[in-house]
Amino acid sequence: MDEPHPVRIAYLGPVGTFTEEALIEFMGTRSYDGLPRPTIEDVLSDVAAGDCDYGFVPIENSIEGTVTPTLDALIFRFRLHIYAEFILPVRQQLIAAKGAKLEEIGAVYSYAHALAQVGRFLRDQLPKTELHHTDSTAEAVRIVADTKTKSIAAIGPRRAAELYGLDVLIADIDDHAANSTRFLLLNNDTIPQPTGHDKTSIVCFQVEDRPGSLLSILAEIASRGINLTKLESRPTKTGIGIYCFAIDFEGHIADQAVQEVISDLNRYLGHVKFLGSYPTFADRHARAELQPTPDPLISELLGQIEATPSH
Repeated sequence: MDEPHPVRIAYLGPVGTFTEEALIEFMGTRSYDGLPRPTIEDVLSDVAAGDCDYGFVPIENSIEGTVTPTLDALIFRFRLHIYAEFILPVRQQLIAAKGAKLEEIGAVYSYAHALAQVGRFLRDQLPKTELHHTDSTAEAVRIVADTKTKSIAAIGPRRAAELYGLDVLIADIDDHAANSTRFLLLNNDTIPQPTGHDKTSIVCFQVEDRPGSLLSILAEIASRGINLTKLESRPTKTGIGIYCFAIDFEGHIADQAVQEVISDLNRYLGHVKFLGSYPTFADRHARAELQPTPDPLISELLGQIEATPSH
């Protein structure tokens, strides 16, 4: 009998990103094929097209907040489901060519969130340095390696410095020691079994802006004793002042209370987009099986939810 193929997981690349580091830690000893992609959009497109089994992308940083390209893509561009979450402590390094000195650095490259996470360090240590945005921290490190000059540096992970044969000029330069990033594992159409320590993510669209509409949404959740863990508004890109609400709360779509919340919000608002029910990172031992057999009950519930017309 043939052995099952390892799952294929696309992630924000190139190799050496914090995303790859988080994926390695998340998977542990489980076998998988990691497929680096240049942008978050490319990762999600591969999942949607069925070119890989899962996608792994950053969604939130403890310092800079939501990674909006991921959130907006999930809200407006793709119908994917969150299968798991993982949180990685982040330690940024100032990386340069071997032998480079701090006073030689005239330009620094990195991902926008990474530059923001070390803003105080840059102001104090490199106040006149030009800052350049890249699609990832690992791409920034690659640029430094390719140019072979001591006058530019990158902000990124230690692993990337090692991969490209560069030096860590100054280590652990984060403005906040508690810096961490939350990542999502996404797939097309499967929801993991409930574990008892789960989270559900939805997006609430308003057909019309009514007084107290957000309060009514929150009341539907609170009245059933469900704990809200995150609330964020995002512009719908259809006009000034028109917003939708991305909401995370405790519970699983298999729970009666969660089903009632989504059903009632659908009736009240006109459309709720279901993003997933998945084990919380707090329960690190509740790692969902990555080659699951779909649960007929959960599949039926998803069919009922997603039969609601799109926004």
